[in-house]
Amino acid sequence: MAGVREKVLAFALTFPETFEDTPWEDDVVVKVRGKIFLFSGPEGSTSIAIKLAESHAHALAIAGAKPTGYGLGRAGWVTVPLRAPGVSIAVLRDWVEESYRIVAPKRLVAQLDGDS
Repeated sequence: MAGVREKVLAFALTFPETFEDTPWEDDVVVKVRGKIFLFSGPEGSTSIAIKLAESHAHALAIAGAKPTGYGLGRAGWVTVPLRAPGVSIAVLRDWVEESYRIVAPKRLVAQLDGDS
């Protein structure tokens, strides 16, 4: 059975025009049109980083969550543990989708909503 990280990665790759990349050795990210919307780290990572707006405060309220380093936290990025009270696959999927919607071009977001 796939772990939480693998399930989150697989879900992220279901969105239009997404692909997995390893820009820093074995650190895995998921991009849309060349822009990162999910940092999942190397295999075995216990946290992910996503860009959030609407759910930002909720994510930061999770035990162990923190603004993402390297100045990304100031731009809305949050690093959240994959296993903590209040974190489920459903919640992680919601946050990944929110991050995708923030980063992806409007035309691709419209595809998610069934707009032509």
